[in-house]
Amino acid sequence: MMMRVLSVLLLCAGSTSAKPNIVYILCDDLGYGDVHCLNSEGKIATPNMDRLAKSGITFTDAHSSSAVCSPTRYGVLTGRYNWRSPLKNGVLNGYSPRLIEEGRLTVPAFLKTQGYTTACIGKWHLGIDMPLKEGGIAKDYGDQWKVDYTKPLKNGPLAVGFDSYFGISASLDMPPYVWIENDRFTKVPTVDKTWIRKGPAADDFEAVDVLPTLTAKAVTYISDRAADAKKGKPFFLYLPLTSPHTPLVPSKEWQGKSGLNDYADFVMQTDDTVGQVLDAIRKAGIAGDTLVIMTSDNGCSPKADFPELLKKGHNPSYKSRGLKADIFDGGHHVPFLAACPAKIKPGSVCDQTICLTDLFATVAAMLDQKLPDTAAEDSVSMLPAFEGKVDQALRDTIVHHSINGSFAIRQGPWKLALCPDSGGWSAPLPGKNKLNLPAVQLYDLKNDVGEKNNVADAQTERVERLTQLLEKQVAEGRSTPGGKQKNTGDVRIRPGQKR
Repeated sequence: MMMRVLSVLLLCAGSTSAKPNIVYILCDDLGYGDVHCLNSEGKIATPNMDRLAKSGITFTDAHSSSAVCSPTRYGVLTGRYNWRSPLKNGVLNGYSPRLIEEGRLTVPAFLKTQGYTTACIGKWHLGIDMPLKEGGIAKDYGDQWKVDYTKPLKNGPLAVGFDSYFGISASLDMPPYVWIENDRFTKVPTVDKTWIRKGPAADDFEAVDVLPTLTAKAVTYISDRAADAKKGKPFFLYLPLTSPHTPLVPSKEWQGKSGLNDYADFVMQTDDTVGQVLDAIRKAGIAGDTLVIMTSDNGCSPKADFPELLKKGHNPSYKSRGLKADIFDGGHHVPFLAACPAKIKPGSVCDQTICLTDLFATVAAMLDQKLPDTAAEDSVSMLPAFEGKVDQALRDTIVHHSINGSFAIRQGPWKLALCPDSGGWSAPLPGKNKLNLPAVQLYDLKNDVGEKNNVADAQTERVERLTQLLEKQVAEGRSTPGGKQKNTGDVRIRPGQKR
């Protein structure tokens, strides 16, 4: 199977520790086809990602939890499908309150119980409670100048298991344009600035500086933690980048490097960030005990200018249909590369289906720990695949979700989408196209990777069976073995379905 959105790269060079350091790099809107080693027809140079691919295993069927960012980030940190959360469609804004439910176990909180120091550096986009000057907390952009930027923030990264945080509240095109350190803004915004959206900004905040700043902070963190890591005090660094998401702001040294457009230049700069992080780990002398993961939260955005790139021979979605936000694979199908010389044979390829929710179960398995029934309900360990010990499918099914809340379920090569359109931003657009697809779409991805031939009418029994399987996983509150759990709010698997 072909992969569609950039997913995961792991480095664990000859690990000798039972508790390896973990660095998780989450790129923003990076397409599968943007990584040259995964797309031989691609026109963007990604040497740092390529060198990781050569040293480990390539997964060809990995997926983000959602086709957009906030929901996927929820899944990464909780091991739970995003649609079980309060957010049933869309994404959060820069002023949204906390999304991760109080009391829910997260990856960083779990790792803290195992002796890890935990840090988040980068784009949060999972909600933070920002106090208003007249009481209460902010909800949306209408509150942006009502926030008391001098007061502590609540229910952000520190509340879900991170010891420290540095970054911005949401995407780089979402105000407030102010750095946050731990639970406080580093400055009070005094001006309005605009990067697609207009809003409060610190006078010295510039979008072009964000990726270099996050990179430098990550490199420093790794260097600072190295001594303790060598003494058996491991760390978990979650590094959600702001690139190559809009605004497309490559630094001066990267402008024009790709010969394609600003998006491609920004991808190259993102690749350089990956390289700097890997070099920092090597220079710190902890490469042998560090697991590095690099992924993307969803498919490539149309802001990359697909028509322009296609004319120049580059397709960010490679051979998949669709793009960011879609129920089609271009919205959520991600590459996954893993390198760990002690466990993984270089140059290996695996076609196992995996999901970004699978991080939680994987780290638990690495540490030989059993998770409670109330956590990681949709997380499956990838460790057998890393070790080359897979004798059956890791996952029986995987559930996909688009920006408007449309569902699809995948079992083997069969993918059933319960919507008459893309569910996102490509044609046919939800509610805007006169010639929508049939209400049910069934594709055989083994023979139809581009999702062009809907075979639902000829496979009615399969459609019914997959529908019932999805309904069962929704009702039971989990897709893995364990006790029945409750979703946060009602879940509707079809557009317009009554709650």
